[in-house]
Amino acid sequence: MQPSATPMVNLPDGRAVPALGLGTWRMGERPEARRAEVAALRAAVEAGPALIDTAEMYGDGGAESVVGEAIAGMHDRVFVVSKVLPSNASPAGTVAACERSLERLGVERIDLYLLHWRGRWKLADTVDAFERLVAQGKIGGWGVSNFDVADLDALAALPAGARCATNQIYYALSQRGPEFELLPRMAALGMPAMAYSPLDEGRLVQHPALRPIATELGASCAQVALAWLLAEGVRAPGVIAIPKSASAERMAENAAAAGLRLEPRHLAVLDRAFTPPRRKAPLAMI
Repeated sequence: MQPSATPMVNLPDGRAVPALGLGTWRMGERPEARRAEVAALRAAVEAGPALIDTAEMYGDGGAESVVGEAIAGMHDRVFVVSKVLPSNASPAGTVAACERSLERLGVERIDLYLLHWRGRWKLADTVDAFERLVAQGKIGGWGVSNFDVADLDALAALPAGARCATNQIYYALSQRGPEFELLPRMAALGMPAMAYSPLDEGRLVQHPALRPIATELGASCAQVALAWLLAEGVRAPGVIAIPKSASAERMAENAAAAGLRLEPRHLAVLDRAFTPPRRKAPLAMI
């Protein structure tokens, strides 16, 4: 395997972010795990440029608190992503939720702030609140999560819709539904995808279909699955993968996937094992 070098993905506003980030879902839920979670995240940040994804929903704010402790004094080395719950996404509620997240994270600005999924509040009102937070310097930009094509079309019709930085979706080798219609629509909008659960909740970590390629390349199955998401020229305008692990060793293994290069013959094998979608299906969520 080649030495790892963090590939970058350009957001629509021109900011370049690491294509391989860190997820924090289910962190901050168990006090006895906090020390290990903080240590793992801090080690990852110290190893190089980092993107950390979290949300007010994760551990009822606990994950944001873990992230805040891990990045203390190092926010300049981390691109922080967090999310507002749909139930809080009213004009005033979005601002209040952001301020609570800022306090838990211990930062003055969240680099990218997402609507976790679409809820009962008007999308235009949530976007207006995002725009106010950008103007106030409390967030660096905004985006969405779990938006299917119709949701993106509604967003694109808004005056500020073109400033949406990303759509965070459930996307992995074994969850390829977005490729049929959603990813092409995002590409047309110049919007990279952010793939959560890119190892399909661990199902790809030891998947037998990945083992021959992993063995040939001297890699792990997880690294092959992540390298597939990052493969250049396959999913323009790019994918940002955010695998979650509370282990420093596993985080380092995931990061090394950035140095893995899959050849066209590898991609063909993976297409046979994980068939691309042939029709539109509802967007999967977890």
